[in-house]
Amino acid sequence: MTRSAERLGDPSAEVLQGAAAAFGLLASPMRLHIVWILAQGDCDVTGLAERVGATLPAVSQHLAKLKLAGLVHARREGRRQVYLVDDPDVVTVVRVMVAQLAGDETAQGTLARPRVSRDARGLGA
Repeated sequence: MTRSAERLGDPSAEVLQGAAAAFGLLASPMRLHIVWILAQGDCDVTGLAERVGATLPAVSQHLAKLKLAGLVHARREGRRQVYLVDDPDVVTVVRVMVAQLAGDETAQGTLARPRVSRDARGLGA
């Protein structure tokens, strides 16, 4: 065990359950794509539907789940609901994971680091 792991201690069952729920929501490719888009800036449901290639009702259902979980928020601009991710930690997690898998260090911004191949990590091909 590393020194930093020893100092941190184990998270509570509630914290682990909350993290698992958030990761579970982000396990959907469409919801992950929505969060990725919103991490780049605010967007309404019509713009999100166009970008993810889905219907308005489908995107609205995904947004409702993300909103209930507290991963995205909405604000009204006239007649439109504009969605955003205002949690920088969620944005960081999504950007790092997508960038790592895509091999695109630019998506990580200041967190860029060399990509490690699956073989180098001992995961095989």
